[in-house]
Amino acid sequence: MAQPDELEARVAALETQVRELADRVRLSEQDAAAARVLAGGADRDVAEIRGEIRDFRQATTSSFNAMREDVADLRTQVRDGFTEMRGKFDATAAGQQQIVNLLNTIIGQGEQRDDQ
Repeated sequence: MAQPDELEARVAALETQVRELADRVRLSEQDAAAARVLAGGADRDVAEIRGEIRDFRQATTSSFNAMREDVADLRTQVRDGFTEMRGKFDATAAGQQQIVNLLNTIIGQGEQRDDQ
């Protein structure tokens, strides 16, 4: 059997180990609580960032849709403008052709008078 002095030393060593283990458990509990707080904060941050990304995506999509409509409207206006200008150029060309025809008629009449 163990001697009483030896038993007391062993009990004292066990008590010291139990105190150390209790301290480590307490610190581990504190660390776990801090980790839960951090995880909760990270979860809120991620949710907030997701919301911001969703809002950004919607704003970007709306901007692109508006820009596409603007470009389509501009294309229509340009096409209509070219069509209008083409009509004006055709009218101008027709008017100039009439002037040429009249000038040719006048020149022809002048040549007939000179021949007589």
